[in-house]
Amino acid sequence: MLLAVDIGNTNVVFALIEGAGEAAVIRTRWRIATDPRRTGDEYAVWLLQLMAIEGIAREAVSTMIVSTVVPRARHNIEVLGQKYFRLTPLFAGEGAAQWSFPIDVEEPRSLGADRALNAMAAHAAHPGDSIVVDFGTATTFDVVDFAGAYKGGIIAPGINLSLDALVSNTAKLPRIAIENPRGDSVIGRNTEDQMLIGVFWGYVALLEGLIARLRAEIARPTRVIATGGLALLFDRQTDLFDAVDPDLTLKGLAILAGQAAQK
Repeated sequence: MLLAVDIGNTNVVFALIEGAGEAAVIRTRWRIATDPRRTGDEYAVWLLQLMAIEGIAREAVSTMIVSTVVPRARHNIEVLGQKYFRLTPLFAGEGAAQWSFPIDVEEPRSLGADRALNAMAAHAAHPGDSIVVDFGTATTFDVVDFAGAYKGGIIAPGINLSLDALVSNTAKLPRIAIENPRGDSVIGRNTEDQMLIGVFWGYVALLEGLIARLRAEIARPTRVIATGGLALLFDRQTDLFDAVDPDLTLKGLAILAGQAAQK
Protein backbone atom coordinates (compact mmCIF):
# COMPACT_ATOMS: atom_id res chain seq x y z
CA MET A 1 0.00 0.00 0.00
CA LEU A 2 1.20 3.50 -0.85
CA LEU A 3 1.25 6.29 1.72
CA ALA A 4 0.95 9.57 -0.23
CA VAL A 5 1.54 12.85 1.57
CA ASP A 6 0.64 16.21 0.02
CA ILE A 7 2.04 19.09 2.09
CA GLY A 8 0.32 22.33 1.11
CA ASN A 9 0.55 25.81 2.58
CA THR A 10 -2.68 25.36 4.56
CA ASN A 11 -3.13 21.60 5.07
CA VAL A 12 -1.24 18.33 4.88
CA VAL A 13 -3.21 15.49 3.29
CA PHE A 14 -2.27 11.88 4.03
CA ALA A 15 -3.79 9.19 1.80
CA LEU A 16 -3.51 5.41 1.66
CA ILE A 17 -3.64 4.19 -1.91
CA GLU A 18 -3.99 0.64 -3.22
CA GLY A 19 -2.71 -0.37 -6.63
CA ALA A 20 -0.31 1.55 -8.81
CA GLY A 21 -0.28 4.23 -11.48
CA GLU A 22 -3.51 5.26 -13.16
CA ALA A 23 -5.31 2.19 -11.78
CA ALA A 24 -4.64 3.17 -8.18
CA VAL A 25 -7.57 3.52 -5.78
CA ILE A 26 -7.56 5.92 -2.82
CA ARG A 27 -8.67 3.85 0.15
CA THR A 28 -8.82 6.66 2.70
CA ARG A 29 -7.47 10.14 3.33
CA TRP A 30 -6.92 12.42 6.32
CA ARG A 31 -6.16 16.12 6.64
CA ILE A 32 -4.23 18.10 9.25
CA ALA A 33 -3.28 21.79 9.43
CA THR A 34 0.19 22.55 8.08
CA ASP A 35 2.63 23.44 10.84
CA PRO A 36 6.37 23.17 10.05
CA ARG A 37 7.05 22.85 13.79
CA ARG A 38 5.05 19.60 14.05
CA THR A 39 7.53 16.79 14.69
CA GLY A 40 7.68 13.36 13.12
CA ASP A 41 6.60 11.88 16.45
CA GLU A 42 3.52 14.13 16.56
CA TYR A 43 2.58 13.13 13.01
CA ALA A 44 2.99 9.48 14.00
CA VAL A 45 0.73 9.69 17.07
CA TRP A 46 -2.01 11.26 14.94
CA LEU A 47 -1.61 9.12 11.82
CA LEU A 48 -1.13 5.72 13.47
CA GLN A 49 -4.25 6.22 15.60
CA LEU A 50 -6.29 7.01 12.50
CA MET A 51 -4.89 3.98 10.72
CA ALA A 52 -5.78 1.81 13.73
CA ILE A 53 -9.36 3.11 13.66
CA GLU A 54 -9.57 1.99 10.02
CA GLY A 55 -8.01 -1.38 10.87
CA ILE A 56 -4.86 -0.75 8.84
CA ALA A 57 -1.50 -1.92 10.22
CA ARG A 58 1.56 0.21 9.64
CA GLU A 59 3.23 -2.84 8.06
CA ALA A 60 0.71 -2.60 5.21
CA VAL A 61 2.50 0.54 3.95
CA SER A 62 5.24 -0.52 1.54
CA THR A 63 6.00 2.79 -0.20
CA MET A 64 5.81 6.44 0.80
CA ILE A 65 5.81 9.43 -1.56
CA VAL A 66 5.67 13.10 -0.62
CA SER A 67 4.83 16.33 -2.40
CA THR A 68 5.68 19.51 -0.54
CA VAL A 69 5.57 23.25 -1.14
CA VAL A 70 6.70 23.89 2.47
CA PRO A 71 10.44 23.10 2.67
CA ARG A 72 10.53 23.44 6.48
CA ALA A 73 8.07 20.55 6.86
CA ARG A 74 10.23 18.13 4.88
CA HIS A 75 12.54 16.88 7.63
CA ASN A 76 9.75 15.92 10.02
CA ILE A 77 7.93 13.95 7.32
CA GLU A 78 11.18 12.12 6.56
CA VAL A 79 11.46 11.25 10.25
CA LEU A 80 7.89 9.91 10.19
CA GLY A 81 8.69 7.63 7.26
CA GLN A 82 12.03 6.38 8.50
CA LYS A 83 11.23 5.96 12.19
CA TYR A 84 7.68 4.65 12.09
CA PHE A 85 7.33 2.96 8.67
CA ARG A 86 10.97 1.95 8.09
CA LEU A 87 10.78 3.65 4.69
CA THR A 88 12.80 6.32 2.95
CA PRO A 89 10.17 8.57 1.36
CA LEU A 90 10.25 9.44 -2.31
CA PHE A 91 9.94 13.16 -2.97
CA ALA A 92 8.06 14.31 -6.05
CA GLY A 93 10.42 15.74 -8.65
CA GLU A 94 13.57 14.21 -7.13
CA GLY A 95 15.65 11.07 -7.69
CA ALA A 96 13.61 8.06 -8.78
CA ALA A 97 10.49 10.28 -8.64
CA GLN A 98 11.84 12.78 -11.17
CA TRP A 99 9.29 14.28 -13.57
CA SER A 100 8.74 12.23 -16.72
CA PHE A 101 7.25 15.05 -18.82
CA PRO A 102 8.71 18.31 -20.20
CA ILE A 103 8.39 21.42 -18.05
CA ASP A 104 8.55 24.09 -20.73
CA VAL A 105 8.96 27.27 -18.67
CA GLU A 106 11.81 29.69 -18.00
CA GLU A 107 12.61 28.31 -14.54
CA PRO A 108 11.48 24.64 -14.36
CA ARG A 109 12.86 24.22 -10.82
CA SER A 110 10.51 26.91 -9.53
CA LEU A 111 7.38 24.92 -10.43
CA GLY A 112 5.59 23.70 -7.31
CA ALA A 113 5.38 19.93 -6.98
CA ASP A 114 1.61 20.09 -6.52
CA ARG A 115 1.17 21.88 -9.83
CA ALA A 116 3.39 19.42 -11.66
CA LEU A 117 1.44 16.51 -10.17
CA ASN A 118 -1.86 18.09 -11.19
CA ALA A 119 -0.57 18.48 -14.74
CA MET A 120 0.54 14.84 -14.84
CA ALA A 121 -2.74 13.48 -13.46
CA ALA A 122 -4.89 15.74 -15.64
CA HIS A 123 -3.11 14.65 -18.83
CA ALA A 124 -3.38 10.98 -17.85
CA ALA A 125 -7.14 11.28 -17.34
CA HIS A 126 -7.88 13.82 -20.10
CA PRO A 127 -5.44 13.55 -23.02
CA GLY A 128 -5.20 16.69 -25.11
CA ASP A 129 -4.80 20.33 -24.22
CA SER A 130 -6.02 21.21 -20.76
CA ILE A 131 -6.18 23.96 -18.15
CA VAL A 132 -6.00 22.81 -14.54
CA VAL A 133 -7.53 25.17 -11.96
CA ASP A 134 -6.50 24.40 -8.38
CA PHE A 135 -8.36 26.15 -5.56
CA GLY A 136 -5.82 26.25 -2.74
CA THR A 137 -4.27 28.97 -0.61
CA ALA A 138 -3.55 30.50 -4.00
CA THR A 139 -5.66 29.70 -7.05
CA THR A 140 -3.45 28.42 -9.84
CA PHE A 141 -4.16 27.94 -13.53
CA ASP A 142 -1.83 25.47 -15.27
CA VAL A 143 -1.64 24.81 -18.99
CA VAL A 144 -0.80 21.33 -20.27
CA ASP A 145 -0.47 20.78 -24.02
CA PHE A 146 -1.66 17.82 -26.11
CA ALA A 147 1.74 16.09 -25.69
CA GLY A 148 1.61 16.32 -21.90
CA ALA A 149 4.15 19.14 -21.56
CA TYR A 150 3.68 21.76 -18.88
CA LYS A 151 3.59 25.15 -20.65
CA GLY A 152 3.08 27.64 -17.81
CA GLY A 153 0.15 29.24 -16.06
CA ILE A 154 -1.20 31.87 -13.69
CA ILE A 155 -1.10 32.41 -9.92
CA ALA A 156 -3.92 34.41 -8.31
CA PRO A 157 -4.80 35.01 -4.64
CA GLY A 158 -7.05 32.30 -3.27
CA ILE A 159 -10.60 33.29 -2.47
CA ASN A 160 -10.16 32.76 1.29
CA LEU A 161 -6.94 34.77 1.17
CA SER A 162 -8.82 37.59 -0.54
CA LEU A 163 -11.59 37.44 2.04
CA ASP A 164 -9.09 37.44 4.92
CA ALA A 165 -7.41 40.54 3.49
CA LEU A 166 -10.76 42.29 3.16
CA VAL A 167 -11.80 41.56 6.74
CA SER A 168 -8.37 42.20 8.28
CA ASN A 169 -8.02 45.62 6.68
CA THR A 170 -11.47 47.00 7.42
CA ALA A 171 -12.79 47.99 10.83
CA LYS A 172 -16.46 47.07 10.57
CA LEU A 173 -16.76 44.20 8.08
CA PRO A 174 -17.55 40.84 9.72
CA ARG A 175 -15.93 37.50 8.95
CA ILE A 176 -18.16 35.38 6.72
CA ALA A 177 -18.00 31.87 5.25
CA ILE A 178 -17.67 31.31 1.51
CA GLU A 179 -20.90 29.83 0.19
CA ASN A 180 -23.37 30.23 -2.65
CA PRO A 181 -25.07 33.65 -2.51
CA ARG A 182 -28.79 33.49 -1.82
CA GLY A 183 -30.96 33.99 -4.91
CA ASP A 184 -29.91 35.41 -8.27
CA SER A 185 -29.68 39.08 -7.37
CA VAL A 186 -26.28 40.75 -7.24
CA ILE A 187 -27.69 43.68 -5.26
CA GLY A 188 -27.02 42.83 -1.62
CA ARG A 189 -29.53 44.08 0.96
CA ASN A 190 -27.25 43.75 4.00
CA THR A 191 -23.53 43.86 4.72
CA GLU A 192 -22.98 40.11 4.82
CA ASP A 193 -24.80 39.52 1.52
CA GLN A 194 -22.92 42.35 -0.15
CA MET A 195 -19.60 40.88 0.96
CA LEU A 196 -20.56 37.39 -0.18
CA ILE A 197 -21.77 38.64 -3.57
CA GLY A 198 -18.61 40.65 -4.05
CA VAL A 199 -16.25 37.85 -3.11
CA PHE A 200 -18.13 34.98 -4.77
CA TRP A 201 -19.31 36.55 -8.02
CA GLY A 202 -16.17 38.65 -8.22
CA TYR A 203 -14.17 35.44 -8.13
CA VAL A 204 -16.41 33.86 -10.76
CA ALA A 205 -15.68 36.86 -12.99
CA LEU A 206 -11.95 36.34 -12.41
CA LEU A 207 -12.27 32.65 -13.34
CA GLU A 208 -14.33 33.40 -16.44
CA GLY A 209 -11.96 36.11 -17.63
CA LEU A 210 -8.71 34.20 -17.12
CA ILE A 211 -10.01 30.92 -18.54
CA ALA A 212 -11.33 32.76 -21.62
CA ARG A 213 -7.96 34.43 -22.17
CA LEU A 214 -6.10 31.13 -21.76
CA ARG A 215 -8.40 29.35 -24.21
CA ALA A 216 -7.93 32.14 -26.75
CA GLU A 217 -4.14 31.96 -26.45
CA ILE A 218 -4.04 28.16 -26.67
CA ALA A 219 -6.30 28.36 -29.75
CA ARG A 220 -7.15 24.65 -29.73
CA PRO A 221 -9.98 22.67 -28.10
CA THR A 222 -9.09 22.69 -24.40
CA ARG A 223 -10.58 20.96 -21.37
CA VAL A 224 -10.76 22.73 -18.02
CA ILE A 225 -10.22 20.50 -14.99
CA ALA A 226 -10.79 21.86 -11.48
CA THR A 227 -9.41 20.57 -8.21
CA GLY A 228 -9.07 21.80 -4.62
CA GLY A 229 -11.49 22.35 -1.79
CA LEU A 230 -13.72 24.99 -3.39
CA ALA A 231 -13.90 23.47 -6.86
CA LEU A 232 -17.29 21.84 -6.24
CA LEU A 233 -18.75 25.09 -4.89
CA PHE A 234 -17.94 26.97 -8.08
CA ASP A 235 -18.90 24.03 -10.28
CA ARG A 236 -22.45 24.17 -8.90
CA GLN A 237 -22.85 27.80 -9.96
CA THR A 238 -20.99 27.90 -13.30
CA ASP A 239 -20.35 25.83 -16.40
CA LEU A 240 -16.65 26.67 -16.51
CA PHE A 241 -15.29 23.18 -15.82
CA ASP A 242 -15.35 20.08 -17.98
CA ALA A 243 -14.36 17.92 -15.01
CA VAL A 244 -13.87 18.30 -11.25
CA ASP A 245 -11.46 16.00 -9.42
CA PRO A 246 -10.73 16.85 -5.76
CA ASP A 247 -8.04 14.14 -5.64
CA LEU A 248 -5.99 15.22 -8.65
CA THR A 249 -2.76 15.82 -6.69
CA LEU A 250 -3.01 12.49 -4.87
CA LYS A 251 -3.62 10.69 -8.16
CA GLY A 252 -0.52 12.40 -9.54
CA LEU A 253 1.47 11.06 -6.59
CA ALA A 254 0.18 7.54 -7.27
CA ILE A 255 1.18 7.79 -10.94
CA LEU A 256 4.62 9.11 -10.02
CA ALA A 257 5.17 6.38 -7.43
CA GLY A 258 4.25 3.77 -10.04
CA GLN A 259 6.76 5.23 -12.49
CA ALA A 260 9.47 5.29 -9.81
CA ALA A 261 8.85 1.60 -9.00
CA GLN A 262 9.53 0.70 -12.64
CA LYS A 263 12.94 2.40 -12.72
